[in-house]
Amino acid sequence: MTQVPEHIQQILDTLPTKPGCYIMKNGAGEIIYVGKAINLRNRVRSYFHSPNELTFKTRQLVKNIAHIEWIVVDSELEALILEMSLIKKHRPRFNVRLKDDKRYPYIKVHWADPFPKVTVTRQMVKDGSRYFGPYTSVWAVHQTLDVLRRIFPYLTCDREITGKDARPCLYFDIKLCSGPCIGRVDQAGYRQMIDDLCQFLDGRTETIVERLRQEMGKAAEELRFERAAAIRDQITAIDRVVEKQKIFSSEQMDSDVIAMARANGEACVQIFFIRNGRMIGREYFILEGTEDEPDSEIISEFMKQFYSEAASIPTEVLLPQEVEEAQVIREWLNTRRTGPKVELRVPRQGTPQELVQMATENAVETLRALKAQWEADTNKQTEALTDLQQALVLSEPPNRIECYDISNTQGTASVGSMVVFEQGVPAKKLYRRFNINTVEGPDDFASMEEVLTRRFRRWQAAQESAAPGEKKDPSFAFLPDLLIVDGGKGQLGRAVTVLKKFDLLGKVPVVGLAKQQEELFRPGISESLLLPRHSQGLYLIQRIRDEAHRFAITAHRNRRTKLGLASRLDAIDGIGPVRRKALLMKFGSIQEIQQATIEELTSIKGITPEIAMALKSQLEVS
Repeated sequence: MTQVPEHIQQILDTLPTKPGCYIMKNGAGEIIYVGKAINLRNRVRSYFHSPNELTFKTRQLVKNIAHIEWIVVDSELEALILEMSLIKKHRPRFNVRLKDDKRYPYIKVHWADPFPKVTVTRQMVKDGSRYFGPYTSVWAVHQTLDVLRRIFPYLTCDREITGKDARPCLYFDIKLCSGPCIGRVDQAGYRQMIDDLCQFLDGRTETIVERLRQEMGKAAEELRFERAAAIRDQITAIDRVVEKQKIFSSEQMDSDVIAMARANGEACVQIFFIRNGRMIGREYFILEGTEDEPDSEIISEFMKQFYSEAASIPTEVLLPQEVEEAQVIREWLNTRRTGPKVELRVPRQGTPQELVQMATENAVETLRALKAQWEADTNKQTEALTDLQQALVLSEPPNRIECYDISNTQGTASVGSMVVFEQGVPAKKLYRRFNINTVEGPDDFASMEEVLTRRFRRWQAAQESAAPGEKKDPSFAFLPDLLIVDGGKGQLGRAVTVLKKFDLLGKVPVVGLAKQQEELFRPGISESLLLPRHSQGLYLIQRIRDEAHRFAITAHRNRRTKLGLASRLDAIDGIGPVRRKALLMKFGSIQEIQQATIEELTSIKGITPEIAMALKSQLEVS
């Protein structure tokens, strides 16, 4: 095990071997991670084993742990339910979680009322109502209700329904209400219509249409032609909607199809709702805290969070890959439904596998579209930059924003990243990475100081050596309108030191970003700044920070791989720095060098046939 603070070691020594949840807190007492375990002692102690066995994200978590609490339960299922409750309540920064912390909208049918209404709500309560959702967009909910109301003209007014009113409201005249207030439909008929609406939302349309056809025929036989025409129009409207629902199976399968795509540190989960063999809808959800997490873990966390809020659960959930917690998740899902047991399945062929592939493609396209929407929406970008200008009291919008982050493994292969956003969108041609040269050991503060010193030294050199017509490096020749350092107060202090050194303090606005609550720290101000939770300014800050983090991790991994490769090459006689660099530039990996022919190796300057033979033989056994 790695060196562990004494007070943490005391906690580790007293951990029980029972199932339960563990709660990790930072020095400020904030909950930063919640996990569950069948054996609390083994699971929690595993975080403090060799750091090289941990992901970058987990190493960052461990660095921030100041205290650990635990809650013992009787079973793994109870641990899962408690874990979900704690994550939902505290939204710890190191847990994978649905991006929006506000509640999602549902369609609510007030079934307990004599004449049920249909409304939109963000909270499910056990009041006898029926719920459908969740949806990711209120707009999508209202679009659905617009269609429903034309097919099933439900009540929207506040009248007390007696059936004896002299006149109906305007909605009856425009065929958006069935008129129970004037007795045009009785209570039983109205409730049947609302039940049809519920079945329609559940994708059960065949029985509705069959019953309506019988009612239409009966009305025609009784010469109630107006009523027969109204039912005919209702059937036609249902058929139009159903025609748009793609048929996937004649077996009338009820499935949720889950798939995922990842890009630039974001994960998008797409879910298709298949009922009676038809796709009746689909939704996408963005998750945060997904960096360094395996796909299976993200899917598992999504299922727990989504189905804890879902109004209904199908008999089958199709997944793109196996998840470690499948058994306990299945057990939990079965406690939330009556009827046939829920099955979690990873299809390998046929229509189910094609559905998973289609959902995956949709998730990829959704991520791409969301990115394109942001980059094309100049209004949102302008709003975001204006938000930052006002919040940070800047003289003008920060049109060029630079953000810096540090990544290393226990101080080795340290890399600093510089990302640049112009007009609110990434300017990837201006990104730069810095291999840390002057710092030994895991000192992120000193590493940040080195990176910023090198950045502004290059700016200074560009100003001093500028000649007419000379082309400057656009990454360094211009000062940022806003400088962001990832790491809160500590890194802000180092940035201030560097800006003073170059006489830029006050000329270059600078903030330190703390991940706990997305707090911004400013020079000379003790209180942190919290941007409004759903502001475009905060969204832009998060995007920039995530991009700097992603870029730093990618650069660190590449450097660590090359250092590992370089160390193997250094052990071979005749390979010095110059020849090693030439080999790395041409082949890039040990495998490529092993597969290269003697002729290909000797084509590199300085590599003789003898050295080439030594390379191939020693790399094969090393």
